[in-house]
Amino acid sequence: MNTIDLLNHFLVDRIVTTDTRHIPQNAIFFALKGENFNGNLFAKEAIDKGAKIAIVDEKEYEDTKNNIYLVENSLIALQNLARAYRQTFSIPFIALTGSNGKTTTKELITAVLSQQYKVHATYGNLNNHIGVPLTLLSMPQETQIAVIEMGANHQKEIQELCDIALPDYGYITNFGKAHLEGFGGIEGVIKGKCELYDFLEANHKKVFVNLDDPIQVAKSQTIQQIIFSTQTDSDYRIELSESQASNCIAVQYDRTTIQSHLTGDYNLNNIACAIRIGLYFELSIELIKNGIENYRPENHRSQIIKKPNYTLLMDAYNANPSSMEASLLNFKSFEGTKTIIIGDMFELGETSLSEHQTIVDLAKQLNFDQIILLGVNFGKTNYMDSKIVHFEKKDYFITYLENNPITTENILVKGSHGMRLDQLEQIL
Repeated sequence: MNTIDLLNHFLVDRIVTTDTRHIPQNAIFFALKGENFNGNLFAKEAIDKGAKIAIVDEKEYEDTKNNIYLVENSLIALQNLARAYRQTFSIPFIALTGSNGKTTTKELITAVLSQQYKVHATYGNLNNHIGVPLTLLSMPQETQIAVIEMGANHQKEIQELCDIALPDYGYITNFGKAHLEGFGGIEGVIKGKCELYDFLEANHKKVFVNLDDPIQVAKSQTIQQIIFSTQTDSDYRIELSESQASNCIAVQYDRTTIQSHLTGDYNLNNIACAIRIGLYFELSIELIKNGIENYRPENHRSQIIKKPNYTLLMDAYNANPSSMEASLLNFKSFEGTKTIIIGDMFELGETSLSEHQTIVDLAKQLNFDQIILLGVNFGKTNYMDSKIVHFEKKDYFITYLENNPITTENILVKGSHGMRLDQLEQIL
C-alpha cells in the first residue's frame, strides 16, 4: 500500500495506533518492530479488535482479504503518512529541540498561544522517530498552530524529524551535556541540534534566537532571526523580576510583571521564549501573562510540592550534567535546611565518572545538610564525607528511610528517568 492510499484511508477516521492493547475502532494499525517485540505478530489481533486496516512489513503476515497490507517498512510508512498529513495543513508549525528545558518550553509556548489559538502540541515527551509521527497524526482539523518537540540522542535524528514535521519556525533551547555518548561529545551535541537550523535555512524558514546564547547567535546567522534576550539590550528584553513568590521566578517585560509557578533562574529563558513567540503571533501582553501564570509544571519537572512538614522539589523526569548543576545551584537558594537525593545520569559514555564526580564535588561545595547518592555511577565517585550516604539501589535507600527519616525543611529529588526517582514522592 502506498502513502496516497494510506492517507485516503486515514482521512476517513484520522486514527492510528501501534499498540494492540489499545485499538480504537476503525484505527489503522502499524506493526512496528524493536529489539524485544515484533508488531507483525499482532496484526490479525488488531483487525479482530476493530482496526480498519493493519500495515505489516513481513510477507508472511500479509492478508489482504482481512485488510492486512504489506509495505517495505512499517515505521517508514507511518512516518510518510505523518508527513503527508502534515502537508494538508497550511498553518504555522513550530519545532523545538535542545539539551534541557524543551518540554517545559513547549508547554509554556502552548499555554501562551492557547489563549488565542487552537494549538496542537506534542503530548508528554512523544518526541522521537515514532512520537513525532504520532503527534502529527493526532492533530485535529481545526488546529491553528502546531508546536512539535523533537528529541535526539544521536546525529541525523533531528534532520529526520524535520523531514517529517516540516517546521516553519524553530527554536533550540540550549546546547548542554546531554546524550554525550550518542552524540560523541559536546561538539557532536551542537552539530546534532543544529540540524534544525540546517533545515530552516535550506527551506527559507524562520528561527527564534536567544541573543544571550552565543552558539544560537553564531549558528543561525544565515536564517531569518526573531530575537529576544534576558540580558542584552533589545526591543524584546525579558528580565527577572525582584518580585517573586514561593521560590518561583517572576519576569518583567516592558512594564508588566509575570509571576510563574516555575522554580530556578534557568527557567527564565524558557519563559522568555514563550513571551517572544506570543508577541510574534500578536497576542496581547495580558493574554501572555495569563497563559504563563496559569501554567503549573507537572510530570516531576521542576515541580514544587508542598508537604505538611517540608517542601519537595521533584525534578526527577530526567537529568544530565548541565541540568543537574542548574538544579543544585537553584536548590541552594531555598530558605531552610536542605537534603538532596540525586540519582545516576545516563548516556554519558567515557565522561561518566568525571561528570558524576563533578556533581558530587559541587554538592559538597554547596554545603547541603544531607546528600544522598543513588546508583552505580555515583558509587564509583570519591564521595567520602560525613554528610553523604550512598545506595547502589533505590530499594536499599527505601529500607534505610524506614529507620532514618529525612527531617530537613526542603528535599530535592533529581536523577535520570531510568532511575525512576519519581516513585520516591509517595515514599518520602
